[in-house]
Amino acid sequence: MKAAEAVGRALTAAGVHQVFGVVGSGNFHVTNAMLAAGSRFVAARHEGGAATMADAYARVSGTVAGLSVHQGPGLTNALTGIAEAAKSRTPLLVLAAEATQPSSNFHVDQEALAVAVGAVSERVTFPHSAVDVACAAVRRALHERRTVLLNLPLDVQAMEVPDTAAIAAAPPPPRAAVEPAEADVTALAAALDRARRPVFVAGRGARDSGEALAALAGRHGALLATSAVAHGLFHGDPWSLGISGGFATDLAAELIQGADLIVGWGCSLNMWTMRHGRLIGDDATVVQVDDDASALGAHRDVHLGVTGDVGRTARRLLELAGERRQGLRTDEVARALAARGRWRDVPHEDESTRDRIDPRTLSVALDDILPAERVVGVDSGNFMGYPSAYLSVPDQHGFCFTQAFQSIGLGLATTIGAALARPDRLPVAALGDGGALMGVAELDTVRRLGLPMVVVVYDDEAYGAEVHHFDGFPLDTVTFPPTDLAALARGHGFEAVTVRGSADLKAVEDWVRGPRSAPLLVDAKVTRERGAWWLEEAFRGH
Repeated sequence: MKAAEAVGRALTAAGVHQVFGVVGSGNFHVTNAMLAAGSRFVAARHEGGAATMADAYARVSGTVAGLSVHQGPGLTNALTGIAEAAKSRTPLLVLAAEATQPSSNFHVDQEALAVAVGAVSERVTFPHSAVDVACAAVRRALHERRTVLLNLPLDVQAMEVPDTAAIAAAPPPPRAAVEPAEADVTALAAALDRARRPVFVAGRGARDSGEALAALAGRHGALLATSAVAHGLFHGDPWSLGISGGFATDLAAELIQGADLIVGWGCSLNMWTMRHGRLIGDDATVVQVDDDASALGAHRDVHLGVTGDVGRTARRLLELAGERRQGLRTDEVARALAARGRWRDVPHEDESTRDRIDPRTLSVALDDILPAERVVGVDSGNFMGYPSAYLSVPDQHGFCFTQAFQSIGLGLATTIGAALARPDRLPVAALGDGGALMGVAELDTVRRLGLPMVVVVYDDEAYGAEVHHFDGFPLDTVTFPPTDLAALARGHGFEAVTVRGSADLKAVEDWVRGPRSAPLLVDAKVTRERGAWWLEEAFRGH
């Protein structure tokens, strides 16, 4: 068999069972080999969309996903999505054909491209080692939590290998959990015992440890919060503050600022989650727990850094914990959280007009209308705080937030990948009009896959973040004439509705009741007189 076929078979045997991409001449044979071996392939309309679909699928499923692209422009088209995955430490395998001859129109330094966006690069150099290199790339993606570019030179793909070349390929063993040092556990236990107002902030590294963290928080009277990427981890817990940082309610910010101990669990405690440090009180002790030692103190100074798996560390601390303590779990805090612990519970003055709906009013209504079992993908932009803060999700697998690179245009592809990882849930894509039009080609992918998706476009006919940040300057470069997004969606086979007021949402209710035979796009013409509450916070990070 050819080396391309051996590599494809080996990757499937190594556990890469879901692949996204755009197939051209260079990646045709390896992709078909993966399909023949049992992997599922989803053809996107653009490599950028395929990259983000693969990223989202890997995040929500917890498996290594694959991205298959053509040499040269196929890879460069995918780079924004690859950069997002790399920055987020998504275990992703990028399978790229490679033209190694400088005289080829497709030639480009693909290794340098990977390194430039934070991915790591491997190359199949010889046919006899092709399978070993491919399996090592999967192992590296899983164990190091890295986005790995596997370059497949065209000449090597065409070389012969034994028919038995891929027989020995197998999934890598699970990533070994890091045991925390006894001294660190003892030190953190002492800090918890001293604390009177503890708050836990869980991040990406804690997504599989919610039960242990909730139990430990209950023992010490700690309140629970998450970073945006771990949203939903403590859904339904009466002591949950929701998302910490720019999306936090005023009550959550007040309680976090008043904490005398903040423990970041698998959480970087970066400028977004801690509002550039303003959520950390002057007398607060800051602790960070992460299984990657290089993450400790990377974004701010910490009083104690614990290198260890979040779940194992929490369970060790539970063994040392004494009697249950009240901490911040008082009747007063309980009443406040019940009354205004979620943004949707905070009264707002409805600023809807005859032609435009207040995005807060829209988001509250959608939260009521859409089934609770949902998976929400959110694009970037002025609007993004509304679906993130107002739409509840059933757990940490119900929210996919591809925002490490802060690119707009990834939201629709994000939701496609998440939907395929959780086919038991209603997929909801929350987009701005700018991002929706950037990713519009993937409407075809939604319809082709038969996904019963709701695409909600918060349409202010502008790049709203720039409009409000540069108030007082000429804005012709960031504002646009109206676009009939509903008509555009119908052209792709969607049902669609234009929403200017609450009464228009009756069409969404009708769609939810069924039969949901086609996806639905909601073109919500939202008010645009003011920037979102989190926007000023965001621009401080530029």
